[in-house]
Amino acid sequence: MILTVTPNAAVDKTFRVEGFQLDRVHRPSIAHTVAGGKGINVARVYQTLGGQTVNTGFLGGVQGRLVAQALAAEGLGNQFVHCDGETRLCIAIIDPTTGTQTEINESGPGVSQHSVSDLLRRVKSLLSQQEFDFLVLSGSLPPGVPVSLYTDLIALGKEHGVRTALDASGRALAAGIAAAPWMVKPNRAELESITDTIAGGMEERLDDLRRLRDIGICIAALTLGSEGALLVSEDGSLAALPPVIEFASAVASGDAFLAAFLWAWTYGPAPGDAAYALRLATGAGAANAAVIGAGFCTRESVFALAESVTISQCA
Repeated sequence: MILTVTPNAAVDKTFRVEGFQLDRVHRPSIAHTVAGGKGINVARVYQTLGGQTVNTGFLGGVQGRLVAQALAAEGLGNQFVHCDGETRLCIAIIDPTTGTQTEINESGPGVSQHSVSDLLRRVKSLLSQQEFDFLVLSGSLPPGVPVSLYTDLIALGKEHGVRTALDASGRALAAGIAAAPWMVKPNRAELESITDTIAGGMEERLDDLRRLRDIGICIAALTLGSEGALLVSEDGSLAALPPVIEFASAVASGDAFLAAFLWAWTYGPAPGDAAYALRLATGAGAANAAVIGAGFCTRESVFALAESVTISQCA
């Protein structure tokens, strides 16, 4: 079982618009509305693979109620904390004719310090009452939430003997990394934002991941979209190349990767096998990219595509 924390949950709307242009009226050929936010996406895929989840974060206003209703409809455990602001709306417009994806994401609700304290108490209570394999910390921080939130949550995880996985960006990612979670999973842009460099190739990227290992992070993974992923662990460095798919949407492919990695680490044929976990995670990222909607890949597609993932050792 995993406990996910999504500080900036959302109502996610994905539209497929063939021939999308500015200054035009468009009617999407597909419209998809779901509960969103990175931790919720992780929970959705983790549950699809057969795992159990409890999920928390902040919800507020009319859109917060919509997210809560959607979580209930999907059977995703809801332990979210109320905040006074309005949960955000995130819109993705996908044009399959050009392969482009345009996103409009609201910043999120204003969150009081009282609500932040409520969330920390909620997580501490959940960690005390139930056994979790991982505490998953995902996504951006809404206005009013201190950058130290992930640092404090990582400390709570360590206090209760629960491994933490962090997938964030910017200052929140940098602060969280300093607290040495068990795993970090940035994408290319997120890694570059904290290293202040644009990595020129695989060796530079691997060096960045190895530096994360040097400060006490056990698993450092970098997702690279259609180029695959890199992983550095105590067992060495690995590269994964995904199969070619008919691309539909990149929304939540990184979240699918993280969910499958954590599930495989616990429930795979050889628990703790980094190569197997990377293979299944890369398959999940590809399976998610082949469908419209965040985290709506099937279990069958994840395992089928994982069989076509190429894993190689890096020097």
